[in-house]
Amino acid sequence: MTQPQSEVLAALADPTRWHVLQLLAERGEQTATQLAAPLPVSRPAVIKHLTALQRHGLVSSRRLGRARLYSANPSRLAETARWMANVAATWEAGLLRLKKLAEDTRDIT
Repeated sequence: MTQPQSEVLAALADPTRWHVLQLLAERGEQTATQLAAPLPVSRPAVIKHLTALQRHGLVSSRRLGRARLYSANPSRLAETARWMANVAATWEAGLLRLKKLAEDTRDIT
């Protein structure tokens, strides 16, 4: 079942998670150790962040021998981006209607 977009955005709101996702997008598959190297947090902390990102479908993982490789899930990010664009369009349309109503009301008085 797909997580609500608000939960996905909440997961992305954490700066460390956002940085982890950026690293995966830029570098491709990485281990938790590789991801932890440039970050100011421990490997166990990175694993917790990866688990949260996986829970929301933003990251996937696979085993390669003893290592676990993580990668960004671009389709989930694209889905979230489409949702955000639809929300923005809805707000823009509503604001345009409000502006027109305000202008029409001003012309009446």
